[in-house]
Amino acid sequence: MAKRRGKKKKSRWLIVVVLLGLIGAGCYYIYNNQEVLDDIKDNAPEVKKIQIVDENSKTRPIAVMINNNHEAWPHAGLQDAYITYEILAEGGITRMMAIFKDQDTSKIGSVRSARPYYLDYALENDAIYVHYGWSNQAKADIASLDIDNINGLTVSSVFWRDKSLNKATEHTVFTSMDRIKEYAKEQGYDRDTNKDLLLNYSAAEVSLKNKEGSMPADNVYMKYSYYTDTSYEYDPENKVYLRSMSGEPHVDAVTGKQYTYKNIIITPIESHAYDSYGRLELDNIGSGDGYYITDGYAIPIKWEKSSRSSQTVYTDLSGNEIKVNDGNTFIQITPIGEDIEITGNSDESEAD
Repeated sequence: MAKRRGKKKKSRWLIVVVLLGLIGAGCYYIYNNQEVLDDIKDNAPEVKKIQIVDENSKTRPIAVMINNNHEAWPHAGLQDAYITYEILAEGGITRMMAIFKDQDTSKIGSVRSARPYYLDYALENDAIYVHYGWSNQAKADIASLDIDNINGLTVSSVFWRDKSLNKATEHTVFTSMDRIKEYAKEQGYDRDTNKDLLLNYSAAEVSLKNKEGSMPADNVYMKYSYYTDTSYEYDPENKVYLRSMSGEPHVDAVTGKQYTYKNIIITPIESHAYDSYGRLELDNIGSGDGYYITDGYAIPIKWEKSSRSSQTVYTDLSGNEIKVNDGNTFIQITPIGEDIEITGNSDESEAD
C-alpha cells in the first residue's frame, strides 16, 4: 500500500511541475510578444456610440405638420423626427411640426394644415414642407417665399386616410417618407442641403450640472392653454425624458411606446390673433429667454432669430452657443405668461 501511495504522490508532483511550466511559458510569450498583442488591440474593431443625428449628412430635411387636437390622438411616427416643434394655434389647440432626416418612417400623422409661423421654422431647417391644407396667410406666404411644399389638398398620392380609426375625417390623414420622397423627386425638389444643422451637437455627453444657472430638471411642465399642457418626466436609467400631454402619456399609435426625447428647448414667445377666426401671429423675429434641458438638468438660455429664414441661435448666459446632446430634440414654443415649472425630485425649484 505504501508503494502505491508513493506513485500517486510522484504523479501529483509531475502534474504541478507541468502546470508551472505551462504558466511560465505563457508569461514568457506575453512578455516577449507585446508587439503582437498591441497589434491585435490596434486592429480590433472600434466600438462606436450609436449616432442619432448624422452631422455629415447633406440630405435635405422634411417637415410634416402634425394635428394635435385631442380627438386626433394617438400620433404616429414622431419618434423618428430629430427635431419637433410645438406651437399654439387657434382655439387653444397646439400643432406640431416634426422634422425628419434620413428616415424611412412608414406612417406619420395625422397630418394637418399649414400656419404661417411654422414656415419660419421649416425655412430655418431648409426643409420640404408637408401639410394638408392651409390658412389664407400660409398659402400666400408659401407662394411669396417660394417654399418647396407638398399639400394634401392637391397631391393625393402622398397621403391616405386611415378609415379604421373611427374618427372625424380631418383626423385621419397620414403620410410616409417613401411617398414624400417619391413626390419630391418627381417635382425636382432639391434633395440635398447646404445649410448647417440648426443645433450645435456635441460628440461628448453634455452635462449641465455645473453650468451657470443650472437647476435640477426631473419634471418639466408647460401650460399652453385651458385645453393643452405638455410635461416630461426624466428617466435617469436611459437618460431621456418621457413625454406626456394633458396628463396622458404621449404614445405612438404603431409601436404603443411612449415618446422619449434627449433634449428639450423651451422659448416663451408672444402671439396674438389677427383675424376673427382667432388665427395667430407669432412675434418670433427678435430675441428672448428660455431654457435648455437635458440629462436631468436645465439652464437658462437666450434665443435670437433675425429673419424668417435665418436659423434661431440659442446661447447660454455668457453668450456662447449652447452645445446639445446627440439625440432627438423637442422645441417647445410656449405662450408668454403661461406656467413653466422645472423641478427636481428632491427640491421645489420653479421657473416662470
